[in-house]
Formats: sequence, structure tokens, C-alpha cells
Amino acid sequence: MRAFLGKIYNLGLESFGVISEASLMVSVKPKATWKTILLPAIGIAAFIIYLYLFQVDIPEIITTVKNANLPIYFLAALLILVDTFLYAMAWRVLLNFLQVKLSVWKAYLYVWYGTFMDIIIPAESVSGEISRVYLITREQGNGVSGQVVASLVAHRLISMGVGVATIVVGVGMLLTERFVDPVIFNLSLFLVAITLFFLVLLILLCVKENWTMKIINWIIKIVERVSRGRWKPTKLREEAVKIAGMFHGSMKQFGRALQVVAASIFISGLSWLSYLLLCYLVFLALGFPVSWSIILVTQSIVSAIKSIPLSVPFEVGLPEITMTTLYNVLGIPFEISATATILTRILTVWLRFFIGFAAQQWLEIKAIKMSLNTSTAEKT
Repeated sequence: MRAFLGKIYNLGLESFGVISEASLMVSVKPKATWKTILLPAIGIAAFIIYLYLFQVDIPEIITTVKNANLPIYFLAALLILVDTFLYAMAWRVLLNFLQVKLSVWKAYLYVWYGTFMDIIIPAESVSGEISRVYLITREQGNGVSGQVVASLVAHRLISMGVGVATIVVGVGMLLTERFVDPVIFNLSLFLVAITLFFLVLLILLCVKENWTMKIINWIIKIVERVSRGRWKPTKLREEAVKIAGMFHGSMKQFGRALQVVAASIFISGLSWLSYLLLCYLVFLALGFPVSWSIILVTQSIVSAIKSIPLSVPFEVGLPEITMTTLYNVLGIPFEISATATILTRILTVWLRFFIGFAAQQWLEIKAIKMSLNTSTAEKT
């Protein structure tokens, strides 16, 4: 199963020009292709068209960026590192409880690796988790895959819960400060409802083991039909059932360890607060302080959409358009909204992309060297 996951994962990397077939044996030098630049190019073009259609003064945006307070913006950039670190620690608490030992440094690197995959593969809601499952099982074997999946699902449930709470608090703050636009209020209610729906669905899948078995059998049948008998799914089914059993056992352990879950919730809350503070500092750098309610509502709406596991390619311009529109509807001038969005996305996408890319390259180079050393030792 580990080899099967690794094969699929490497094919995914290869298709996006991150790792070529030769690089898997010798190096991990990235290969830029049209696929790796197409989606960002579409996103940038869409955002520029959006600004043009709404007659936003682009020269004024450039002037505002030039006059931004760089020390404050640099502090916001540092919060990217803090946010990701706390996010990794919230996951590590759950992972270590299930006796899957992972150092602080590796947990941090694995999250950065997953962040990189989230950005380049249009399936952000799941690609990062798949990356972390692959990395840990590659290192520790398939015997811990059920526990790893359980830790990731529990972490996702916690993150979604924190997001829902943020929307509710943000809208509540807006109601006490001003009249809330019906579009914002209705969108917030819709996102709360749909996020709660997925929360309940995930919880039911964690509790109802027979549901998981039905899903496994359904997937195996699809594999049999697609492969037309070329794949022998018997062993795959056995391993999937074994992993599912470990997963449900791990989720039951979480149900009896409320202190561990509470610790993860607390650290996740700190991580989310670091991210919100980053967004707030961007406005301070522009000399335009805003209400915290605006930050809470806007960012929680954007994050709620991104967290819904529907494989939505959300890093292709839609976030920029959404953030700019929400800021403007909440009373911030269009030019300031667009400028704050651009500066925020430089940190939350492009800075994360380059740090994640460095982590991905370092981990893959280390894995290849280890593999070569092992092969040399076996031949000797």
C-alpha cells in the first residue's frame, strides 16, 4: 500500500513538473513546464481583469505599496513562520498521542511540504494531507498509516470548528458595530451551515465503521472496472480494511482523550490568531487600521471556502477577488482593499510557496541520498 501511494504521489509530482523521472533517481531539480505556471497566470490575469472592470486606480495601488511601512510588513511576514509552526504543533500533539513519534523539526518541514503541494496541485483541501501521509509512511512504514490518517482527520475537524467559531464571532462583532450587509450575513450563514454539514459528515464517517467499509468496497469496485481485471484488488482491499480498522481505533482513542484534543484546539486557535494578526498588520503597514471584525469575517469566509473538501482550485485568482470584494463591501475603499489583498497574498501564497518548495526539495534530496546509501550498503 505504501509503494502504491508513493507511486501515485510521485506521478502527481511529475505531472506538475516538480520531480521528473530521472530526478527520482539522481536529483530533485525542478522542471518548469506550462502546467506549473498556467494556473498562477490565469489567477493573476483574472485579478487584473477584475480590477479593470471595477475601474480601480492601479497607479494609486502602486503608490500605496511603495509608501507601506516595511518594518510592520516584515513583522507580518515573520508571522507566516509562526502560523505554520503552531499549525504543525497542533497536528503533532495528535500524532504523538497515537504513538507515531515525529520530531518538532520534521513535523514543521512536513507541513511546509504539504503547503507547497496545496499550492501547486488544484486539490488544496486534500493534497497537503496526502503529502503528510506519504512522507510519514515512507519513513516509518505502512503500519502507522491508519494513525496518521486519524490525526489528520482530527486536525481537519478542529480547524473547521475554529473557522466556524471565527465566522460566528466576527459576524457578532459586526452586528454590534454597524449594519451588516445582507450579502455578508447570508454568505456567512451559508458557509457556517455547509461547514457544519461537512463536520457532521466527517464525524459520522469516523464513528460509523460500516460506512467506511462500504466506501472501501465501492472504491475497489470502481478500480476493478477501470482496470478491466488488470489489477488484483484482493490485497489492496485487505490493506485498506486494516488501515480503516486502525483509523477507527485511533479516533476512539481521541474520544477518550479530551485533554489531548483540547491542547490541539488551543494551539490551533493560536495558529489561526497569528494568521489573523498577519492580515491586520498588512492594513497597519498601509496606514489604514481596520476593525478586527472585518478581518475575522473576511478571512474566515475565505478559509471556510478553502477548507471544504471538494478539490476546488482555489489558488487561481478567486481568493484575491473574494478578499477585495469583501473588504470593499465592509466599508474599505477599493484601492486600499485591493492593495491589502495583494500584499496579503504575497505572504500567504508566494512566500509560502518558496519556503514550501525549499522544504520539499530538502526532504526529497535527503530521502534519495538515504535510498542510495541503503542500496550501496546492500550491494556491499
